Amino acid sequence: MDNISLQADEVQALSSIYEQEWKVVSESSRIYSVSIVHGGKSITLEMTLTPGYPSESPPQYELLAPWLRGDLRNTLAAHLDGIYCDNIGSSILYLWIERVREFLEELQETAPDIEESVSSAAVPPPPTIEADLSPCPEIIHGECIVDRKSVFQAHCAPVVTVQQVHQVIASLKECRKIASATHNMWAYRIQGAASGAFLQDCDDDGETHAGGRMLHLLEIVGAQNWVVVVTRWYGGIQLGPDRFRHINNATRNVLQLSGAISPPDEKKKRKT
Repeated sequence: MDNISLQADEVQALSSIYEQEWKVVSESSRIYSVSIVHGGKSITLEMTLTPGYPSESPPQYELLAPWLRGDLRNTLAAHLDGIYCDNIGSSILYLWIERVREFLEELQETAPDIEESVSSAAVPPPPTIEADLSPCPEIIHGECIVDRKSVFQAHCAPVVTVQQVHQVIASLKECRKIASATHNMWAYRIQGAASGAFLQDCDDDGETHAGGRMLHLLEIVGAQNWVVVVTRWYGGIQLGPDRFRHINNATRNVLQLSGAISPPDEKKKRKT
């Protein structure tokens, strides 16, 4: 069966299992959510089924819960990433949903009530909570490529989890100029520490096939544990196939700038 058929079967099964908990956020974009409630706390797991899921790439997800911060959020994200790495090529949404439910049950058994502890005078003030937040990976910004008023700029960062990928993209979009760009295409490749299998995905952001080309470039240059985002500001003049050349060049250049890959001349020197 192809991915679309597998996704349709999975969605039908999950909607029957979870009934009222299951929500269709956007059928056209294949975005769904499940709200899990336990012990007075709730987490909404929002899942986007990518074209490559489940055979080639994972679904994207967001953990929607204002109280879920810092180490708690990172721990749950690591559990979900691990489930995918252990089940590459298989349907995993049910496993994700049940892991979130187990996480809430474990939290009630082992941890104090977070909302009460934050408001309690006996607990250190909010700055201690901020200190627990994992910093965003360092982002390297490449030089701009300009062609017929269109501008391309690549950004990259070292990542080891999908959560860090989303963190990098969110951090970039905090810049209004980047957030308002015509396209912010991205691709990443992460190698699992235990299995050695690659966790990878991409997004065109409206520039058809761009994300896939970026991911293919990451594969052929052997980039591991990196995410690359290419921002394009459209100048009003269509570039045709040249736009893909600029996207690839911007991707390769920023990876070389970061040290993720070696420039071509250095590779030649190593062979001699």
